[in-house]
Amino acid sequence: MKTSGNNKFVLFALQNTTINLFILVFVIFGVLAPRFFSMQSFENIVKQASFIGIVAVGITFVLLTAGIDLSVGSNMYISALTAGMLMKNFHLHPVLAFLACLAVGMLFGGINAFFITKLKIIPFVVTLATLTAGRGISLFFSQSVTVPYPPEVLKLRTTDLFGLIPLPIVVFLVVVVLAHIFLNMTPLGRQIYAVGNDVEAAKKAGINTDRVLATVYIICGLLAALGGYVSVGQMGIVTPAFGEGKEFDAIAAAVLGGTSLFGGVGSVLPGTMIGAVLIQMIQAGLIFAKVDLYLQPLITAGIIFFAVFLDAVRNTQLAKLRRRNIRTERVAAAEGAGG
Repeated sequence: MKTSGNNKFVLFALQNTTINLFILVFVIFGVLAPRFFSMQSFENIVKQASFIGIVAVGITFVLLTAGIDLSVGSNMYISALTAGMLMKNFHLHPVLAFLACLAVGMLFGGINAFFITKLKIIPFVVTLATLTAGRGISLFFSQSVTVPYPPEVLKLRTTDLFGLIPLPIVVFLVVVVLAHIFLNMTPLGRQIYAVGNDVEAAKKAGINTDRVLATVYIICGLLAALGGYVSVGQMGIVTPAFGEGKEFDAIAAAVLGGTSLFGGVGSVLPGTMIGAVLIQMIQAGLIFAKVDLYLQPLITAGIIFFAVFLDAVRNTQLAKLRRRNIRTERVAAAEGAGG
């Protein structure tokens, strides 16, 4: 009985690694830098995490099917750049420019989906190619010039819902809730998990796997564009380097949130949401703790490596513990029947 109890405790700890890490990091940086504990500091962290969190939710959809999307950073750039150039050069209304931004993001995701589902090229190769091509096309049209957004859009960074919650946080929370409902309460959401668990079994069950894969890459493209727009709404300008490396932050946020790189396991609420805040908390904590600027990228790279390593260890240990618990329950049942 004692062994079974220990197994359950370890199982519980492994299943809640995200929350455990969140608390640990929060306490460590709070001790190193007392100002880190302030409510204003935490609000700024969540606000800064909002755009990468939105992108990470899209990445979560892809990872659940055992896929990958390395092109979200370029998608953020080309989508936000399109909106900015339409507003600057053609004086398009911000709302229409926003819709154009989302349309470009969905088109970008659709191109990834086409190569993956129709031409059967592996996602890593496809999205690596569109990562490079997308940024190259954007730089060609922008000529590497910074594009400013109009004042109407910049109100995004100063507007609070009911005077309490910053608008970027509201957008992030709405995306998380809608994604959670979609994944857990719709047939297509359940099919995404099924494809990630075993694509061949999903095909035998009558699931149109190509449609599922196309859907997740289009959703990922849409949310990359939305995340890019929210980010520019806070920054005010689209620079030539905008979005570079953000795919790694988004993937790390999703994996730290408990989404498996092997597919079929993960959630956006609370998983990816906490993972995104955790990534931003670490970056802010390094600044509060006055860590050398040149060491911060190394620490961030270490976090990404740790996220992948943790995912592998967690899946291995969870599988072992579940098998052990099943055997224990069978022995107990057999002893009960024999008695």
